[in-house]
Amino acid sequence: MTATGVPLPREDRTQSPLTGWTRAHWEHTADRLLSAVRPYASSTHALIDLPGPTGRSGRHSDGLEGFARTFLLAAFRLARSGDHDPLQLAERYARGIAAGTDPASPERWPTLRDTPQAKVEAASIVLALHETRPLVWDRLDDAVRERVVEWLAPAVGQVPSRNNWAWFQGVTNAFLRSVGGPWSPDDVDAVMALNEEFYVGDGWYADGTDQPGDHRRFDYYSGWAMHFYPLWFCRIAGEDAYRDRMALYRERLSRYLQDAAHLVGADGAPVFQGRSLTYRMAVAAPFWTGALFDATPLAPGLTRRLASGVLRYFLDGGCVDERGLLSLGWRDAFPRIRQPYSGPASPYWASKGFAGLLLPADHPVWTAVEEPLPVEEADTEFPLTGPGWLVSGTRRDGIVRLVQHGGDHADPRFLESDDSVYARHAYATAAGPAVGGTADSRPVDAHVALVRPDGSPSLRRPWRRLRLDGRVGVSRHRAHWLDGELPDYFVPDSSRFTPGPVVTTASVLHGGAEVRLARVDAWQPPDRDAEADGGQAPGLPEDHGPWTLSMSGLPVADEAPVQARLSPARVDVTTANGLTSTVIGLRGLTEAAAVEADGTNAFGRYAAVPTATSGQPVRHGEVYAALLVLAGDPAIVTSAEAVTVDMTEDAHGNMVSVDWGDGHRDEVRLDPPGSRTAETVAPTYPAPARTNPAPDTTETT
Repeated sequence: MTATGVPLPREDRTQSPLTGWTRAHWEHTADRLLSAVRPYASSTHALIDLPGPTGRSGRHSDGLEGFARTFLLAAFRLARSGDHDPLQLAERYARGIAAGTDPASPERWPTLRDTPQAKVEAASIVLALHETRPLVWDRLDDAVRERVVEWLAPAVGQVPSRNNWAWFQGVTNAFLRSVGGPWSPDDVDAVMALNEEFYVGDGWYADGTDQPGDHRRFDYYSGWAMHFYPLWFCRIAGEDAYRDRMALYRERLSRYLQDAAHLVGADGAPVFQGRSLTYRMAVAAPFWTGALFDATPLAPGLTRRLASGVLRYFLDGGCVDERGLLSLGWRDAFPRIRQPYSGPASPYWASKGFAGLLLPADHPVWTAVEEPLPVEEADTEFPLTGPGWLVSGTRRDGIVRLVQHGGDHADPRFLESDDSVYARHAYATAAGPAVGGTADSRPVDAHVALVRPDGSPSLRRPWRRLRLDGRVGVSRHRAHWLDGELPDYFVPDSSRFTPGPVVTTASVLHGGAEVRLARVDAWQPPDRDAEADGGQAPGLPEDHGPWTLSMSGLPVADEAPVQARLSPARVDVTTANGLTSTVIGLRGLTEAAAVEADGTNAFGRYAAVPTATSGQPVRHGEVYAALLVLAGDPAIVTSAEAVTVDMTEDAHGNMVSVDWGDGHRDEVRLDPPGSRTAETVAPTYPAPARTNPAPDTTETT
């Protein structure tokens, strides 16, 4: 990878034995990315109109997005460079600011009243202006500075958004205050109050709520937005102005990073989960922020290992196209991953992942020897009670897996279509679900479904978390099916769906394997579980079956067709490099199949999903079970095969015992809705250890 003809620096395997990359590689990458967008800038550099599909806010807004997000990268690159600016970044972006804020300029920016998206981009602009004050802001003409204040001023006095957007208003207020412009203490108080409402404990924030106190929106926004902006707000406003808040936000970020360090695979891959995944390297933002604000429990060498590993994972995977531009995609271009709000410049929120360049070159993060990731040192398995996830990492193959029984990113009052990046039972660093097309309305991967005779699988959202302890997670939902097609802009409306029975699912995670359990019960209102199990759809015609039950594993994908091996009640699908996804029916699942797909997966053109099915119609109250393994080492699959599942019934319902064959044993209740015991069974083993201390397992949502 070269920038303007300059060769990539040589790898340093002494200082960086795991990635080979140093600060020089980060600077080189930033220079190349900034050079590549220059041909797409308008004559004054106010608008950067990159090639690609237009975002929901329109092409004019896309041009502002191109300016703002690359300006943030330029600011991180310039801040420690003094007057050394061979790419003339300060001059180019200063000219752009002058023209963009001039109402008479043909290259003016859309205002904050023209489009809500401008509020997002304003946050990047004020962060960049703050970090480059002596290089850009202080050198602007007084008239230009006044126009900047006028352009930002509409952010003041607005009702804050009930999600991460609230902090865009917060940092804009902080900057306006710092330059003598209009600002509102009431705005700041409102934003901070929302921040407290979104905090769920153990370092985790939800990205807003649909109902106060109901936290369901968990993804990378917790790190690259909900932790990122509060500390920058304090930095811009002046640390003395909000000293207590700064201390609180530092403490929370430090706790979050203790968990986040476990969500990166040995190859640098983040877990493929949540929206806006095309922001890629932004995953590194909270790690750098922790170092910058002295808010991290991680050793300096581990921080750089995490960030450089993430950057190399994406660069080596082809995230930069032949023009030097960041594509819409995951590792390489994959347009299906884009959300409706994504425009051609949206991937440049990856700029946040370069915040480490604000640290001086002699900072320990840049000078310490790299240290291995948690998954490179030991197997780990533990619950994340905030988002409701079970996490497992295996040292043999460096893969991190995530099982989802918490945040469904849904409004609990309505039946909804599934969202493939939130509603699947499992996610991982080495594999991900199908996205786009019918993936949300006809899910086939990493799912538990009631399948109609016509082949239609049931949907999962919304669900309610029942329990998360040690290696066990339990949740419950009302199965439902979409009638017709979803519109492009879906407004929650339960009448679009046909509801069915209640499905309780459980996961037990150990050694890279999951035992997944399911029980189906008739829905009988009124019921204390009515709101979570579909009571939000009274009076709708119900589907009474018959259905078969399907449990599927994570798909594996490759640029060559994936190989499948089938035997009774078992299927293994394997890529050319040995990545295998296995499903084995353990109880009630007697048939197996491999479902193939072409072009639906971010990890490769060809994908295959291992699936076990009941074959016969589902029986209410019956417990079904399967073993699911995603592994890059055959020994992990072999070890998991020793698992056995037994069930006993008592006056309350079902108790399932899972014996792993290595001395570990778990007990799980799968009781019918309304059971007083369904949420209170404690694990019969001590909580598993991990590299960092286990989080408090008290339920906080």
